[in-house]
Amino acid sequence: MTHRFARFSSALFTVLALAAPGQAAPADDSFFRRDGGAAEDGQKLPGRLDESTQKWRTPLASGHSTPCVYGDAIYVTTFDDGKLATVALDRGTGRTRWKQTAPATRIETYHATSSPAAATPACDGQRLYVFFGSYGLLCYDLEGKLVWSRELGPFQDEFGAASSPILLDDKLIVSADHDVDSFIMAVDRRTGKTLWKTDRPDFTRSYSTPVVVTVDGRKQIVVAGALQLVAYDADDGEKLWWVHGLARIVNPTPAQDRGLLYVATWSPGGDTDARVAMDPWPTAVKKFDADGDGKLTQEEVNDPEVLDRFFRIDLDQNKKLDEAEWTKYARVFELAQNTLLAIRPGGSGDVTDQAIVWEYRKGLPYVPSPLVYRGVLYLVKNGGILTCLDAASGRLLKQLRLPSNEGYYASPVAGDGKVYIASEPGVVTVVNTGSATSTLSSHDFGERTMATPVIAGGDVYLRTEKALYCFARDTRSR
Repeated sequence: MTHRFARFSSALFTVLALAAPGQAAPADDSFFRRDGGAAEDGQKLPGRLDESTQKWRTPLASGHSTPCVYGDAIYVTTFDDGKLATVALDRGTGRTRWKQTAPATRIETYHATSSPAAATPACDGQRLYVFFGSYGLLCYDLEGKLVWSRELGPFQDEFGAASSPILLDDKLIVSADHDVDSFIMAVDRRTGKTLWKTDRPDFTRSYSTPVVVTVDGRKQIVVAGALQLVAYDADDGEKLWWVHGLARIVNPTPAQDRGLLYVATWSPGGDTDARVAMDPWPTAVKKFDADGDGKLTQEEVNDPEVLDRFFRIDLDQNKKLDEAEWTKYARVFELAQNTLLAIRPGGSGDVTDQAIVWEYRKGLPYVPSPLVYRGVLYLVKNGGILTCLDAASGRLLKQLRLPSNEGYYASPVAGDGKVYIASEPGVVTVVNTGSATSTLSSHDFGERTMATPVIAGGDVYLRTEKALYCFARDTRSR
C-alpha cells in the first residue's frame, strides 16, 4: 500500500549531492529528500543503469530505506530473520564496514508492501541517526558505537512506520502519524533529549517525511498529513499555518522550488469521479447491527470497504466500532481530496484560500514524491505514467508511458539532464529532461525495488530487495 512505503515510505522513499570518495566530508547534513531529489549540476551521470555502467554490487538483506550517503560511507537499514539492523558500507567498494542490530523486542505490524526497515537514516558527519517504528531512535557514531537511544514505538498502524527523520540545526525531527497518538517532535541530536513535542490529534496515518522551509527568516517544519499540510515553528513546535485539501493518506514528501511547495497526494476513494463514502452512523447501525448493542463487529459488517479498513477505524482496538470511531473516519473520507497543490508557504492560521498558487488533479502518485528539476515538475503514477508540468504555472508539458506498467514506490531523482525512475518489480528507466522528455534506456533488474535511487559524486546508487548497486558513467553511457 504505501512506502511507506516508505514510506507505506512510507514508503518511504532520495538524491544527495555529496563529496566524492576520498574528498573531505561535506558540511551539509544528509537525510531523505534533503535536496528534493535534484542533484547538483556538473556531475556526469550514466544514461543507463546496467552491467555496462555497474561499478559494484553488494548483496544486502531486505529493507525499503533509501541509502544515506555521507563522505566515503553509505548507511542503510535492513530486516532479516526477524531482526532489524543498521549497516555501514564503504562507498568506493561496497564492502560492509559495520553492522549493529536494533534492540527491538517486538516487530511492528507491517503490510506486505511495507517493511519494518522503511525509514531512511540521517547523518551529520559526526553521528548517524536511525528510526525504526518497532523501537524508536538510535544514534551511532560513524564507527558504529551507540551514542544514545530513545524508545518510541511500536505504533498502532498495520502498515508500520515509514516517515524518515530529518536534521535541522541542533535538532533531529521525527514525524509519526498513525491511527492514534500522532505527533511531531524535536530531540537534541547530541543527547536524544526531547526539545519539544507537538501532538497531532486530528491526524490519522500518513508516511510523508517533513521538509524545512524558511519564511521571512523564520525556519519552519512542514508536514503533509491526512487532509492537511501544517507548518510548525522549528524552535518550539508551535503550529503556525495550514492548508486543507489533501488526501486521506499522504505518502509523498513535498518538493520545493523558487519559493513554492509542491504537495502531491492520492489515495483510493479521493478522486472526484470515484469517491468512497461511509454511511451516516444511524444508517450503518440499522443496516449492520444484528445484535442491537449499538456497536459493529467484523462479523456483522458486510461492506468490503469497511472491512478492509476495520483495523484503522477501530481506534481502541476492542474489535467493535462505536459511533465516535465511525464518525471520525467517515469525516476523513468525506473531506479527502486527491490533488497536486503548488503552495506559497507562510502566513498564519488557515491560509488555504490565499496559499494555493495552482492545482492539478491528473497523473497523481500514490507513494513517489514529486520531483522539480530545471523548472519542470515530474510525477510518477502507478501503471507507469510520467507527467511533466511547468513548475511555475502547472501547465502540462508532456505525459510519457514508461516501459514498466507496474507499481511505483521509489521517488524519481534527477541530475545531468536525466531522470531516474524505478518500478517495484525492478525496471529502472532513464529519461531525458524537459518538455521533450523521452526514454533514454530501461533495464530490468528482476529484483523488487522500493527504495529511492541516490546520486552522489557522479555515481548512482540503487538499492533493491537483494542488493546495493553502484553505477558510474563510462564511454558506452551517453
